[in-house]
Amino acid sequence: MSILKSLVLTAALALSSVPALAQSALNEILNGGVLKVGTTGDWNPMTMKDVATNGYTGYDIDVMNQLATDLGVTVEFVPTDWKTLVAGVSAGTYHITGSASMSPARAKAAGYSSSYFSLATVPLINKKDADRFKDWADLDKADVTVAATLGTTQEKQVKEFFPNAQYKIVEAPARDFQEVLAGRAQAHITSNVEAYKLVAQYPELMIVPVSAPRARTPVAMLMKQDDQVWINYVNTWITLKKEAGFFDQLATKWQLQN
Repeated sequence: MSILKSLVLTAALALSSVPALAQSALNEILNGGVLKVGTTGDWNPMTMKDVATNGYTGYDIDVMNQLATDLGVTVEFVPTDWKTLVAGVSAGTYHITGSASMSPARAKAAGYSSSYFSLATVPLINKKDADRFKDWADLDKADVTVAATLGTTQEKQVKEFFPNAQYKIVEAPARDFQEVLAGRAQAHITSNVEAYKLVAQYPELMIVPVSAPRARTPVAMLMKQDDQVWINYVNTWITLKKEAGFFDQLATKWQLQN
């Protein structure tokens, strides 16, 4: 009798797992034919929105287009912002996000894919202040205001890096670098990837020639925390694409600085 009960229990447990598998985003994507991707559209060169066409370009956009192609579905880019990025994927507003810095805080609420690239943080200033700011310590002063964007990893970093300075947190669609351009802040911090694009776009900006960037951080895609089926698929896809040189080719195309 005990053996029979054990077999029944095993069968029940097996059957109980079927609905969980059926509810995976992978099944929804394959059945619906659409991969929904949350993207902010404000992180050059990763994701950039063309307001005239509402279309997107960038490293992340190329990654997600390829993922959709390999899944045999179409892609739908869902606008989001940094402060709601995790909430959107947790609520099922989109199946996956573009690149996001990995952090324990985000991992409390969402699942991560394997990483495929890493970033570091650097400060930017107006060129007219080049003689004033030479390294990190020059920015950590009471008469200096450093800006960051709400919901980004830099929002936390600005408070850690500059305990003696003032800081200004701006909310999208405004951006931290705009505070420097407008003279409302002396500096802002961002990823080295974006920094090189900003100084090319805005000649009045420059990267502070710091002794070394800070907070090297891997980036990955965010998904629902409890959807291991979907996470496993994406991780397998990333592994295969890395071996094929896909991410290296994209880094060259978009001139990413790692």
